Amino acid sequence: MIDLHTHSTVSDGSEAPGRICELAAAAGCSAVALTDHDSLAGISLAAEAAGRLGIRLVPGCEVSCTKPPPAPRSGPVSGSAHVLVYFVEDTEGPLQDELGALRADRAERNRRLVARLAELGAGIDYEAVVAEGGDEEGLGRPHFARALVRAGAAEDIDDAFDRWLAEGRPAYVPKARITVAQVARLATASGAVAVLAHPLSLGLEPRALDHLVAQLAESGLCGLEAFYGAYGAEERKLLRDVAARTGLVATGGSDYHGSFKPGLCVGIGFGDLAVPDEILEALEARRP
Repeated sequence: MIDLHTHSTVSDGSEAPGRICELAAAAGCSAVALTDHDSLAGISLAAEAAGRLGIRLVPGCEVSCTKPPPAPRSGPVSGSAHVLVYFVEDTEGPLQDELGALRADRAERNRRLVARLAELGAGIDYEAVVAEGGDEEGLGRPHFARALVRAGAAEDIDDAFDRWLAEGRPAYVPKARITVAQVARLATASGAVAVLAHPLSLGLEPRALDHLVAQLAESGLCGLEAFYGAYGAEERKLLRDVAARTGLVATGGSDYHGSFKPGLCVGIGFGDLAVPDEILEALEARRP
């Protein structure tokens, strides 16, 4: 069993990178990927813990992308697009350069977001958000959500997004994003592979999703996250079939965020997740 989708305190998770590996080992995982948003900063710490625990660490990250243009017969994308990248180290490279640019933009977005919340009278300041994240480097909207809850401006994290932070809500501030195809090309140029994360978040009907994924596969995408922690058995089967038809590796992971996504556990998701070990071998075979 493996888990190829986890987040730590480097981005919007509540547990330290090393703790992710401890949780993976305790769950019986043979390998775990650390996939923090736009950052590889936790890889060295996680690798140290993984070596001590005797499990494999897959270095990775997750990148938010622009909505893909509709493929023929696919219709418009109403949801969000995210790409997981695997086998990318915290060194120099084309993808690593782009991650630095994305982090700089995220920092600017955070400043604009806190100013917007102040205009709306939400009752939090930048220092309150930093206190939730521990430092400025990995701040994201979940930290703003927690600060809003602590200030009494929301009942819980979900309510904070629904009331303030989600797209279309009063405090939403977009950040710079790149396309799925661009991430795939940068991943290839950096010796890594790109996988479409939680594909149902695109908001497409099955046939439209099939057409769009086929188009994305032509741009260099290597995999599709089918065994996703929050999906049910029918959804996972649907996505495995899409992956098979489009020649992609059907990957999987919990999308663990700790207390920011209550109930999800490393390795087992909500209790019914078991991502097969051989998926990692199939992904490695796609490395450039």
